[in-house]
Amino acid sequence: MRRRLLAAFAALVLTLVGGVVLVAYVRGADARAAAGLQTVQVLVVQELVPAGTPADQLADKVDTELVPAKTAVAGRVADLADLAGRVATVDLQPGEQLLASRFKVPGDLRAAGTVDVPAGKQEVSVLLDPQRAVGGRLAAGDTVGVYLSMTDPTASTHGVLHGVLVTQVQGAPAAPSDGADTQTASAGSAAPTGSLMVTLALTARDAEEVVFGAEHGTLWLSLEPDGADNSGTQVVTPDNVYGGRP
Repeated sequence: MRRRLLAAFAALVLTLVGGVVLVAYVRGADARAAAGLQTVQVLVVQELVPAGTPADQLADKVDTELVPAKTAVAGRVADLADLAGRVATVDLQPGEQLLASRFKVPGDLRAAGTVDVPAGKQEVSVLLDPQRAVGGRLAAGDTVGVYLSMTDPTASTHGVLHGVLVTQVQGAPAAPSDGADTQTASAGSAAPTGSLMVTLALTARDAEEVVFGAEHGTLWLSLEPDGADNSGTQVVTPDNVYGGRP
């Protein structure tokens, strides 16, 4: 009889424990399900938004939608006012959530194949034949010397600037160096024939010399690697070009 009572008591305890575990599991499942059903508001693109579109033009291209919290993307934009003064950096596709990482201030954008302009300087572009621009081997990130030749009132040549940063080269066969040394063209490769548009980072004073040279004379650029010796220059004229220089 005693054994039967113990067995019955054990069965009761197991039943109670099982019930407690079952209730806890069900409650946990309900909590998980409830969390999955929680919704948040997100801004969703409704039509294609091309790269470069200002954020203040998105009002009729996005709409507010409720989505499950677990599908909301980190970095999402809740209010278009948060993007004031920015533009889209990539095409935005219909159905995607609006993300702050896809927008930048226009001044922070740089085109591919360019380098940033140092603070205090400005950009000036000059159109040059390949032989005046190191055979067309210049690339964004290089530093160059600027040599100016004049014919009026008398023939003269002088290296007027050194260590000038190249911020962009258009029409050149070379790709941007990205900090790497510019490689010498392989022997036997065809010489470029088209003109190059070389953009330089200059102070206002230096820009005056470059613009004057482009307008009234001819410009030549030299590639200046680290450690280039630019000493000993002077204005070269017909009077000193043949042995008359120190």
